[in-house]
Amino acid sequence: MSPQPAAGADIDIVAGLAGMAPSYDVVFCDVWGVLHNGITAFAGASNALTRYRAGGGRVVLISNAPRPGAALAPQLDRIGVPRTAYDAILTSGDLTRAAVVERLGQVVHHLGPERDLAIFAGLPVRFGAVDEADYVVCSGFHNDEVETVEDYGDALAAMRARSLWMLCANPDIVVERGDRLVPCAGAIAAAYEAIGGDVYWAGKPHRPVYDEALAISARLLARDRVPVDRVLAVGDAMRTDIAGAAALGIDSVLVARGIHAAEIGAQDGPLDPARVGRWLAGQEVRPTALVDTLTW
Repeated sequence: MSPQPAAGADIDIVAGLAGMAPSYDVVFCDVWGVLHNGITAFAGASNALTRYRAGGGRVVLISNAPRPGAALAPQLDRIGVPRTAYDAILTSGDLTRAAVVERLGQVVHHLGPERDLAIFAGLPVRFGAVDEADYVVCSGFHNDEVETVEDYGDALAAMRARSLWMLCANPDIVVERGDRLVPCAGAIAAAYEAIGGDVYWAGKPHRPVYDEALAISARLLARDRVPVDRVLAVGDAMRTDIAGAAALGIDSVLVARGIHAAEIGAQDGPLDPARVGRWLAGQEVRPTALVDTLTW
C-alpha cells in the first residue's frame, strides 16, 4: 500500500529489505543517513542494495547533495560505498545544473562553499555579488561547522530587497555528519521563503527529481515506463524522502537510525512500536514501513 496520513500506532517494523524486495522493480535510495553518515559507510546498507540488484532489481540513488551525480560517485568510493550497490545517481545538483544552463545569459550569485562549485564546472557562468545578480544559487553554508541561519540575515534581506529568485541546490534542512547534525542549504532557503523570497527547490520532496528518477529507471529496465507501485523509496527524512514518495504514491521505508533517531527512540535500543506509533501520529505523512538500519 502507499503511505497515508499518519493516524494511529500501526506500522510495519521490518527486519530488512529481503521481505519487501519481490514487490518492487526499483529502489529509490537516499544516500546520507542511509548509505553513510558523511564519514563512514554502512556496510549492511550497501550489502542489501547489492543483493537486491543481484536479484534483478535496479537502484537509483537520489540525493539532495548540491553536486552533480558524477561528482558524488568518487566521494562514495572514498567513503566505502561500492558501485555494486547502485545503478545510477541523481542529485539535486544535477537539477540545479540544468536550471543554470537555462540561464547562462544571466548573472548568478553563488551562496555556498567552494566545494559545491562542481555545479558550474565547464559552464560559461557569470558570477556576481548580490547587488548585480539576476538570481541566486544557494548550495549551503560557507562553514556549516559554526554558522547558523541567523548569520545570513543581512544577505537574505538584501536578496529580498531586489526580489531575487533563489535556486536551492540542497533542500535538506540538516544532514548527518558522524554523530552530529549539521545545517544544509534548505535551512537558508526556508528562511528566505519566510521573508517572502521566491525559492525553487531542486530536489526531494519536489516532483521534478522523481520524474527524472522514473525516466532513468525506465531506461535501466529497458521499458517505456515504470509504474510507481513497482518503486520503493528508502530514506531517513520524513520531510524529504517520505513526503516526496507519498506525494507520488510511492511506497517508502523510513530508516529509523537517521536524522529522526532521537525522536523515534532508535538511540535507546530496539524500536518500540508504541513509541514509534505515537511519533508517527504527529506526522503529516507516514511511511509504508520502518527499519532500524537498511539491511538485507
